[in-house]
Amino acid sequence: MAERLIDSHAHLDYEQLAPDLPAVLDRARQSGVVGVVTVGTDAASSRRAVDLARAHPELAATAGVHPHEAAKVAPGDWGVIDALHREERVVAVGEMGLDYFYDFAPRDAQLSVFRRQLALCGATGLPAVIHVRDAFDDAFEAIEAEGLPAGGVLHCFTGGPAECERALGLGLHISLAGIVTFPKATELQRAARLVPDDRLLVETDSPYLAPVPKRGKRNEPAFVAHTARKVAELRGVDLDALAELTRRNTVRLFQLEGILPAAATGAGPAG
Repeated sequence: MAERLIDSHAHLDYEQLAPDLPAVLDRARQSGVVGVVTVGTDAASSRRAVDLARAHPELAATAGVHPHEAAKVAPGDWGVIDALHREERVVAVGEMGLDYFYDFAPRDAQLSVFRRQLALCGATGLPAVIHVRDAFDDAFEAIEAEGLPAGGVLHCFTGGPAECERALGLGLHISLAGIVTFPKATELQRAARLVPDDRLLVETDSPYLAPVPKRGKRNEPAFVAHTARKVAELRGVDLDALAELTRRNTVRLFQLEGILPAAATGAGPAG
């Protein structure tokens, strides 16, 4: 396969994927996926993500606290996460953010944990992986207040053109997941056309949100090719070009050179 894709956001430590991870990664390779960023959502999940990245050279990891987990953070968890940020294969802080759709944690707790992690980005020099659902105004205000010196990405972006423009104005990247393939996601598809070439990423958010034509199934990194194909169609480019620019952007944002194999970062031939 000519194209080389990086799935910029997956949860490979989750129970839906972990039991058959070798087969999951093999299918990803067969689909042209040369790297995956596996994302932590609390202290334990972040530790598992780092362990996976140590064991599999095509994986990098993140460490952070998802907004759903904001009310469950124990005092000792921050020490674990801080230590993980010093690991070589940890490339970002997060998944962090705000989720006012599910409201699984009180909003004041979500904001406090989000702001703490934004500050960690400044302290560590790492970019942010940010989750926002039905909370764009509060999220953007927090980012404006704290700043993101190393940049970041709005993962699984669900907004329309207005939210996209505001995110871009803050220097953020936009990562598109399987939702962009859904027929009714017209505002998101409009936004997908607006993202500059150097700010665009693609992802699966595995095991969730499988793209058309896999919708309703367990998602996995191999399926990022379907999302990339739809995004290429929306932007009027071929899949190889879309794969190249999103791979290059992911490598740059997360500083993946020297972490992922040369074939993933562009320093070597495709496998």
